[in-house]
Amino acid sequence: MPFTISYDRFGGPDVLTVTETDLPEPAPQEVRVKVKAAGVNPLDNKIRRGDLAGVFPAQFPIVPGLDAAGVIDAMGEAVAGFTVGDEVFGVAPGGSYAEYVLMPAPVAKPAALPWEIAAALPTVGETAFRALKHLDLAPGRTLLIHGAAGSVGAIAVQLATARGITVVGTAGAGDVERVTALGATVVPYGPGWRERVRAAAPQGVDAVFDTSGAGVLADSVDLAGGPDRVITIADMNAAQHGVRLTGMDPADRAPEALPELAALAAADKLTVEIWRTYPLKEAAKAQDDLDNRRNRGKVILLP
Repeated sequence: MPFTISYDRFGGPDVLTVTETDLPEPAPQEVRVKVKAAGVNPLDNKIRRGDLAGVFPAQFPIVPGLDAAGVIDAMGEAVAGFTVGDEVFGVAPGGSYAEYVLMPAPVAKPAALPWEIAAALPTVGETAFRALKHLDLAPGRTLLIHGAAGSVGAIAVQLATARGITVVGTAGAGDVERVTALGATVVPYGPGWRERVRAAAPQGVDAVFDTSGAGVLADSVDLAGGPDRVITIADMNAAQHGVRLTGMDPADRAPEALPELAALAAADKLTVEIWRTYPLKEAAKAQDDLDNRRNRGKVILLP
């Protein structure tokens, strides 16, 4: 029988268990995918811990994960544009830590795109794309990205610089070289970061994208000249500062991002760093890496 990773209570990585399950049957507009790779995201850990219970009410047991890439092996009768055997990637709303998942909106995977990269892209890539879409910066403007070394921040740096936007990014000392290579001017985070940003961008900052949730919104609003020029994906206190928090509303998505991101990555025009892969049955170790911030790049599960 196929298996999934699931949990029946909130807690640490140790609540994750390997569970045998029936083969899922696709609804009329879904495809069933035999998973080749599944992405691990900080969101998975936050839900597992119960941090977002008010946003994502628990219906145990929960199969964690959203991002997956694999091969279609069954289709609902209303699916058009795909055939059994097609290589796809996308979001599995029922959980992606599994040997087989159901996808309501698969995206064709370019042949040149490795499975691990395809599985890494959906959540972080769409998030970066969506934030830039909301900020709507013209070429020549300056964007500050908090957490530029993270998976979302690194993609946002590359997308923004490719559009002619000047990027200043906060990052740790160990990530300066890597983020600089992506096209950003890097300033160390920590006390005094605002003054360092002013020195790095004497022309001023036109917008701020916070991926860190590190309590930087008040100063970011001041730098950008108003809360409407700041967006966050990580600070739950955004409303106190009049800042938009994006990602909590499922309707607030940019599905058009995935084909574009896949094409860029397949053409080596977008770098998505894979830090480590784990067998699917070692999902608890993978999530523990994220809990303890050991990773420098994406963690991927391989069934």
